[in-house]
Amino acid sequence: MLSSVFFFGGGGVSKTLLDYFSLVILCHKLQESMLSSASSFRNYRGVLNWCVVMLVLSNARLFLENLLRYGILVDPIQVVSLFLKDPYSWPAACLVIVSNVFIFVALYTERKLAMGSISEKVGLLIYIFNLTVILCFPMVVVLKLPSITPVGGAFTLGVYTILFLKLYSYKDVNRWCRVRTQVKYFALCFSDMYYFVFAPTLCYELNFPRSESIRMGFLLRRLFEMVVFMSVRHISYLMFFQWMVPIIRSSMKPLQEMDYSRMTERLLRLAVPNHLIWLIFFYCFFHSSMNFVAELLRFGDREFYRDWWNSETITYFWQNWNIPVHKWCLRHFYKPLLRRGAGKLLSQSAVFFASAFFHEYLVSVPLRMFRLWAFMGMMAQLPLAWFVARFLRGNYGNAAVWLSLIIGQPIAVLMYVHDYYVTHCQDDPTITEAL
Repeated sequence: MLSSVFFFGGGGVSKTLLDYFSLVILCHKLQESMLSSASSFRNYRGVLNWCVVMLVLSNARLFLENLLRYGILVDPIQVVSLFLKDPYSWPAACLVIVSNVFIFVALYTERKLAMGSISEKVGLLIYIFNLTVILCFPMVVVLKLPSITPVGGAFTLGVYTILFLKLYSYKDVNRWCRVRTQVKYFALCFSDMYYFVFAPTLCYELNFPRSESIRMGFLLRRLFEMVVFMSVRHISYLMFFQWMVPIIRSSMKPLQEMDYSRMTERLLRLAVPNHLIWLIFFYCFFHSSMNFVAELLRFGDREFYRDWWNSETITYFWQNWNIPVHKWCLRHFYKPLLRRGAGKLLSQSAVFFASAFFHEYLVSVPLRMFRLWAFMGMMAQLPLAWFVARFLRGNYGNAAVWLSLIIGQPIAVLMYVHDYYVTHCQDDPTITEAL
């Protein structure tokens, strides 16, 4: 019957019949499976939601297990002691106030250079001395003053490191302007200098891009986020004391006995809370806080980060997760090296070396011990970046970047905590018994 229909009239199947069979009988067409890489399907929102639900459930189970095993370990006094040993003594805050001296020296030097009162060579010598003292002075104070806690010391050194990078940029830009435009005086006043000091950037300009007005709605949203994240920061401290401290304590014996299987297990347990705290810090600092300051100062350039979470190479991650530092390195370090004849590989290595130095500076000095774990971790990024770029592509490269972030930091944490325990706490019987 069907055959007679198909060949009725001797001229083949009519268009009407073909349309009829395509609608009623034919149910297949040329297409790829949705999960195939050749498919054009890209909407994985449901899978993302599933991952979030699984993450919440798995971490809730771990947190509940932690509470059942260890009880509540958070002590408010212990949290405060991270910042202050004596509530009536604020040495870290005093150090931050003293940093104004170096700002005045830089501004005074630029005024004298602009008026021609001192030569470029004398001005350079003053800057070298000023910038060297900026790094050395707080380091000596933190190392010699026991009342400064590790957290207070890290905060102070962070402020001085930012000031060092800002004043280096201030020096370079004013020198470039004197050489290229022959202008003898710029906006060398306190308001200009302190606007730059508080602006969320490390690179100086004579005229920063400014927004037309302060958007109160935007400002209040960022303020609300900061208040919320201040609460979340307390949750971060809770996560540290409640979740990370028991893992770190239980890691001391495997580290001393070099039990690699138990060391690996402790490392994987430490990775999740450590990474969550890092993500909270990123959003709170690079998005909420920096946008709040930028809106308050009407600072127009709000590109504080790019899509580092899509990084398929280690290099792309370091170029995009911290844009203020990346711009400073590119403008004041990498490109000047290229202009002086250095190759790209040597210049990139020099940038990583400088970054490794500052990472070690911000960790070892507050802890009052030098183990170079942060330095070696940063320098290890060079061969890792080459390997990922050479052998991994697309999603595999992105997975490698995430793995280096999630696993790399806990390794450094364990190394520093172990060495800090050996250096400062091993002879204390109460701490040894607790561990």
